[in-house]
Amino acid sequence: MIAIGLLLSSAVPTLAQNREGPRLEQTFAAALTTLPAEPLSTSGAVYVPAYSSVSIAQGNARADFSVTLSVHNASETKPLVIRRIAFFDGTGKMVQSYLKQPVALKPFATIEAFVPTLDTRGGTGANFVVDWAGSGEIAEPVVEALMLGTFANGHYAFISQGRPIRTAGR
Repeated sequence: MIAIGLLLSSAVPTLAQNREGPRLEQTFAAALTTLPAEPLSTSGAVYVPAYSSVSIAQGNARADFSVTLSVHNASETKPLVIRRIAFFDGTGKMVQSYLKQPVALKPFATIEAFVPTLDTRGGTGANFVVDWAGSGEIAEPVVEALMLGTFANGHYAFISQGRPIRTAGR
């Protein structure tokens, strides 16, 4: 029993230190292209509810979930510039930024941001904001969060769809 406790307690700092993991720019390099030379005349932002934790049993227990945010370029012909992917907790405090600089997503390509089950910083009211832009008329991105977790003997998965909160140009 003591060996297991030591093993678990020694793993916790490693998990905390490596929360960010590899950068999206590296992980999804094949889905990215060069930033467009043309002016970015269309832009917007998408708000996506995410649930790192969900209250259950009349609020007396909590189920924790991993969260995978997927950002899909819905354009068949144009790159989509992703300016920001930010993760906020239930109080509105930004807890993580997933991009150091803007990236351009190839047509019909997808990138993902991941929040592990053990990372409960977001809590029950977490959300993502994705800022995007494009040259001229471009389809708005499709942005969704997939929550996946276990509680008791059950496995649970559900999706939260993003909603536009700002659009400019066209």
